[in-house]
Amino acid sequence: MVSGRRRWFREQQYRRWRLHCLKLQPLSPVPSDIEISRAQTPKAVDILAKEIGLLADEIEIYGKSKAKVRLSLLERLKDQADGKYVLVAGITPTPLGEGKSTVTIGLVQALTAHLNINSFACLRQPSQGPTFGVKGGAAGGGYAQVIPMEEFNLHLTGDIHAITAANNLLAAAIDTRILHENTQTDKALYNRLVASVNGVREFSKIQLARLKKLGINKTDPSTLTEEEMRKFARLDIDPSTITWQRVMDTNDRFLRKITIGQGSTEKGYSRQAQFDIAVASEVMAVLALTDSLADMKERLDRMVVASDSNGQPVTTGDLGVTGALTVLMKDAIKPNLMQTLEGTPVFVHAGPFANIAHGNSSVLADKIALKLVGEEGYVVTEAGFGADIGMEKFFNIKCRASGLVPSVVVLVATVRALKMHGGGPSVTAGVPLKKEYTEENLQLVADGCCNLEKQIQIAHLFGVPVVVALNVFKTDTRAEIDLVCELAKRAGAFNAVPCYHWSIGGKGSVDLAQAVREAASKKSHFQFLYDVQTLFHQECIQRRIDGILVPVPAPPQSRVTEERHLSSLEKLEIVSEHRA
Repeated sequence: MVSGRRRWFREQQYRRWRLHCLKLQPLSPVPSDIEISRAQTPKAVDILAKEIGLLADEIEIYGKSKAKVRLSLLERLKDQADGKYVLVAGITPTPLGEGKSTVTIGLVQALTAHLNINSFACLRQPSQGPTFGVKGGAAGGGYAQVIPMEEFNLHLTGDIHAITAANNLLAAAIDTRILHENTQTDKALYNRLVASVNGVREFSKIQLARLKKLGINKTDPSTLTEEEMRKFARLDIDPSTITWQRVMDTNDRFLRKITIGQGSTEKGYSRQAQFDIAVASEVMAVLALTDSLADMKERLDRMVVASDSNGQPVTTGDLGVTGALTVLMKDAIKPNLMQTLEGTPVFVHAGPFANIAHGNSSVLADKIALKLVGEEGYVVTEAGFGADIGMEKFFNIKCRASGLVPSVVVLVATVRALKMHGGGPSVTAGVPLKKEYTEENLQLVADGCCNLEKQIQIAHLFGVPVVVALNVFKTDTRAEIDLVCELAKRAGAFNAVPCYHWSIGGKGSVDLAQAVREAASKKSHFQFLYDVQTLFHQECIQRRIDGILVPVPAPPQSRVTEERHLSSLEKLEIVSEHRA
């Protein structure tokens, strides 16, 4: 028995996965994404789970190719060291995208399938809005994809539907509460909220919490005064201050502004409302930042949905529906396990948009992945939008919430996007590209690199080394590729590497993987640029105090590198060299 336990203990420690990687046979020209996806047969997800060290009772299988991972895994592996934490971000995006997801997947395929290093990709679950719109899905592209792409892009295991149900339950509770308060006396309201069950009346836990919030230190429902009953029963929500909207996961423009409450049973209570996309719900942001079921319940309880007639915030807890929302979300909190085209593991979990939330996949998926890869492995996660929004929110919000420290930033750029930032003609999805984007134009590339330089500078302010991944297209010339890599290095990037994963899979990103490993081997100097409490308490951040505009304090200088921008003359000289 002792020998068996020792063997089990050794197996829980870090080890290289004995992963059966799937072979690729890239075609030229590269077929469509859906053709590539369907041409590959994924491993059974229970086999993948076993290969990466998951126990049979730690997964819940959905079909043949996806599974949910239980949070109990974190307790089992709590003493195991974390792997390296890599963030993939991008320069300011253009309408056609720069390929952050594709680079993320290509990088982990290179690390695991070609360099035999434990690695995990952590991606956001795509919304059906963009999937059925112009943008399309988010499974990657070419020979760097998550498979099966249809299941990845559509429904997955129903997490977004759970968010929709929880969000809309809360929306219904808000309007129902207003209706009842408008049509019932204080006593009738109180009797409905604290009903007698088998002749016994008692407060629930959430009602006791509301009493405490109101300063009423009583636990017997029969002892409240009339004034205390009124304070407890009436939220007095001001309808004009309601910020909580209904959601759905479809682009239905005719629901963007609606009138609710027109039925006869609503007794004349109607108001203007709207539908948002499901991933814009604060419930999605909560899911992405939580680290346990108990923590998620507390976060849901604190969500502010409106103000009362005195201007005080009204929360989910005040409405008494926190428990119901948590029950609806109890399965959605578990990360979803899938795989890449080359059979390497992927977590797909949460998907808040960076323009309304922090734009990153879940803290839980990252934490579980970091334990599974072990101290010599890599977890590659992706931030939404450009570095100046998704990456900064990753540092300022996600890292602060999780306590995780990033090792490297992989900054994705394309020649096409740099030309557009350099003054090239506008780009529209579905419209053929102008000749500036299909023919060599070194001056446009050089002019656009100021955007790349700025994003490198932002990452350096946080003390994180940057590896630039140039996502190469077939129209890019060698001179353009070399020019971008040189300018990136001169701007302070640790390295700059052209990547070809789209056309040949992980093999095309081996150089990127090696550059990331080298950068991650350096000691991290990660730092936050501001203190939350200081920011909250001091009224000195761009606000008027007694009529005086107080300036924003300058951010601290990076401890990694001295920032330096190339002059126009220097760029001109470099362009001339590459032309020659």
